[in-house]
Amino acid sequence: MKQIKGLYKLSRPVSTLSGVLAVFLGGYVAGTGEWLRVTLAAVSTLLISAAANAWNDYLDVEIDKINQPRRPLPSGMVSLSTARNFSFILAVLSVIVAAFINWQAFLIASISNVLLYVYSLRMKNTVLIGNAIVAFISAMSAVFGGVAAGNVVPTFWLAIIIVTGIMGREVLKTMADYEGDLSQRVRTIATAWGRRPARIVFYMLGSITLIMMMVPHLLRIYHPIYGYVVGFGVYPVVLYIMLRVTRERTGPQLEKLSQLMKYDFLIWFLAVMLGASI
Repeated sequence: MKQIKGLYKLSRPVSTLSGVLAVFLGGYVAGTGEWLRVTLAAVSTLLISAAANAWNDYLDVEIDKINQPRRPLPSGMVSLSTARNFSFILAVLSVIVAAFINWQAFLIASISNVLLYVYSLRMKNTVLIGNAIVAFISAMSAVFGGVAAGNVVPTFWLAIIIVTGIMGREVLKTMADYEGDLSQRVRTIATAWGRRPARIVFYMLGSITLIMMMVPHLLRIYHPIYGYVVGFGVYPVVLYIMLRVTRERTGPQLEKLSQLMKYDFLIWFLAVMLGASI
């Protein structure tokens, strides 16, 4: 029972929620009503994310002993071999599920798995390249929903906004993990360039995200309610986070801001749903 609970935590089901919702959002704006295929894409995405989370924890066990000692692996809830096998099984299942949708979905699931494994194994210890891979795959969740629904074009705006937003959050996370990454000589934008340049890049990406979020409203792609929800619901939270990301913030404080940024994206999801439905 303890190990099952550990595997559950290892998969980080809450963190996979945003990707699953992005798939449904992509299927929703596609407007074809192919909800069975979209649901299969969401299940495949959940499995891909859970597999990547387990694999990432498997490789980062030494770092997590410093940054997050209560995680399943550093705390001893799950063995390293079990975590590795759990990750591989989930990855294979995700590809099998995607194969029941169409060949494009099978291809997306396969490439996403490979990229995430390569990211954790080789690209995480890079400046921005690894972050860009995570942002790209996150954006592909919305496209995945459009592919499954049979109408991918309306998902492209979603993908562009998700790329910039997730990229900004990834940079913020490197600042939150600075101490542990530095001790293990992990190269991120924060450890390689310094925390101040990392903050500047985060501010730039946050600003670009806010601008890109408003473009669909200005181009009248969605109903005006989209702009209202973004302006009064999303903007204040992002601006608050940007103002709070200063050199005085500790790792745990920056991690909380990173989590807040993730939840703020759910408000943006709501804005898209409302704007696309009217």
